[in-house]
Amino acid sequence: MTAIELIIFAILFISHLIFLGIVLFNYSTAPRLYNTRKEITENIFISILIPVRNEEKNIGNLLNSINQQSYDNYEVIVLDDNSEDQSAKIVQEYSSKYSKVKLVNGKSIPSNWLGKNWACYQLSKYANGEYLLFVDADVTLNKHAVSNAIYEMQKHKLSLYSVFPTQKITSFGEWFVVPLMNWLLLNFLPLKFVNTKKSENLAAANGQFLMMNKEIYEQIGTHEAVKNEVVEDMQFVRLFKRNGYKVRTSLGEDAVFCNMYNSFSDSVNGFVKNFYKGFNVGKTTFIILLLVLFFMFTAPLLLYFFNDIFMLIVLMIFFERIFISIMSKQNWFLNLILHPFQMIIMLLIGLKSVSSKYYNWKERIVES
Repeated sequence: MTAIELIIFAILFISHLIFLGIVLFNYSTAPRLYNTRKEITENIFISILIPVRNEEKNIGNLLNSINQQSYDNYEVIVLDDNSEDQSAKIVQEYSSKYSKVKLVNGKSIPSNWLGKNWACYQLSKYANGEYLLFVDADVTLNKHAVSNAIYEMQKHKLSLYSVFPTQKITSFGEWFVVPLMNWLLLNFLPLKFVNTKKSENLAAANGQFLMMNKEIYEQIGTHEAVKNEVVEDMQFVRLFKRNGYKVRTSLGEDAVFCNMYNSFSDSVNGFVKNFYKGFNVGKTTFIILLLVLFFMFTAPLLLYFFNDIFMLIVLMIFFERIFISIMSKQNWFLNLILHPFQMIIMLLIGLKSVSSKYYNWKERIVES
């Protein structure tokens, strides 16, 4: 082994020893929201708030899952954000059957607001609940999801509670992109520390399922405080922490599910929108981090052909992917096979995300 090979091996070995340690720490300690019902101490009235734009394929499934909840002290408010499909009609049919469901029409987006943030802000103005639960239209909830989220809020005296849903992957193309979300989350961030450490840098949240105490949500400025933030969920965690409020982020396990995308192109478009902004760093720093990540998770696969010792690094990467796949309820074997392709796509998505000035989302052109 040459001196250069030894240095590269040492850097990769130490790095992946740390990464594997984080993965195993998350495997052992990451908070999870299960579908086994917990007894709550107070029957709080909550508002389930759903922004909808062109979600005719999903909104019915979500409303059905809400109607089957074991917890029944809630209202459902759906805001139609100028949908161009049958979303509003579907919600209207539900509201005629179920008194808890209400449909409201969204107003035009003001300048300096992003569409979803504006929709959520409007929803909050209609809400009567002590807790606000913002849920994306492509989410489905198992029977005890709402009840157990309230239990978490009460048990840990939280002001904000977020869940990373278990992602449903329905097309082969999505396997090249969607697993990257939980890989980035669980390979590099000890999720428990988001809940126990005050640092704003330890922030993770998912706007697909975001529960907040309404009074505190209003104190920190509502969605108006994050009106032009692409990753508003992460900014909320930072805002709540900055103001001394307790937050908690969990994995969705068997309680909360999401079918974000339907194809490879949809998933790429979605990741381009969020990828760069999610790192909360400057462009140069992001590009450096992106290249370092790409090297650390692809180079060992090539270096192994020149020196067998790099097989140790490859095995560490494999174990990282296996444990993360198990935590994410994903096919670990498929993630191993696709790992090199996922890394290449991650690099391309990252470069496009940091360089794009505009992106198309929900049939709208949005400035990044």
